[in-house]
Amino acid sequence: MVKEKKKVALISVFAAIFLTGFKLVIGVLTGSLGILSEALHSGLDLVAAIITYFSVRISDKPADEKYNYGHGKIENFSAFIETILLLITCAWILFEAISRLVSGNTHIQVTVWSYIVVVSSIIIDINRSRMLSKAAKKHNSQALEADALHFSTDIWSSAVVLFGLICANFGFFFADSVAALVVALIVLFVSYKLGKKAADVLLDKAPNGTIKVVQQVLEAFPEVKHFHSLKVRTAGADTFIKFNIHLDADLNFRYVHEICDKIENEIKAIIARSEVYIHAEPLDVSHNHIEDNKFL
Repeated sequence: MVKEKKKVALISVFAAIFLTGFKLVIGVLTGSLGILSEALHSGLDLVAAIITYFSVRISDKPADEKYNYGHGKIENFSAFIETILLLITCAWILFEAISRLVSGNTHIQVTVWSYIVVVSSIIIDINRSRMLSKAAKKHNSQALEADALHFSTDIWSSAVVLFGLICANFGFFFADSVAALVVALIVLFVSYKLGKKAADVLLDKAPNGTIKVVQQVLEAFPEVKHFHSLKVRTAGADTFIKFNIHLDADLNFRYVHEICDKIENEIKAIIARSEVYIHAEPLDVSHNHIEDNKFL
């Protein structure tokens, strides 16, 4: 599993190196802000891809004495860093685009290479985005998912730049700067999505739908009279689930253990790479209030 994740991340790094260099050369030669903004975007993509590569190498290391819950959150942290890099991209693009539109200095030189670099970028980004997305779903990797979302956005931003070049070819040079503004807005939208998801995991927010899944599993066991203190957190590809269940006090210890095993196995069958911690307690009258709030 680790080998496949590393291979996909490394391919993304090489693709980013090629695109960054290609866009930078053509952007400088033509003076196109749209292509230069894409070059900067790809440069930060390269940094993000390198961060992703090292994060997936570390994230699947097993838990140790210092990191009892494993190293999975390095993926979430790398996704958060990607968000910061994207916001830096937005700031530069917005500044340059607005400056050019205000000053009226929007003239650019459109050549056949302008089209070649943008079209090449779209083709490469389509392929690596699909590759990263497939690997991210297979291995439940947020770092690869962040890269996939990142590069799928590059497809749209490159398409916008291509539109700006076409307009500039007919004398509407301001369209290049407008295209750069649209790129910035797209990047800003992606930054928000990536940043929110990464921050949610880093702050131990319960993943969407997981609480409900666990509740449904517990409610399907007639032996479980009440449950409470249900807590769910994720770290990279791993999900950690803990809760208390209340059973009849006259059940023997072996049977209680069997019930807990069944509950754990059913949850693991639904939620991939999950670790389940169950605390079993005897049913008592003083616990009747628990049903009103299963999270306390």
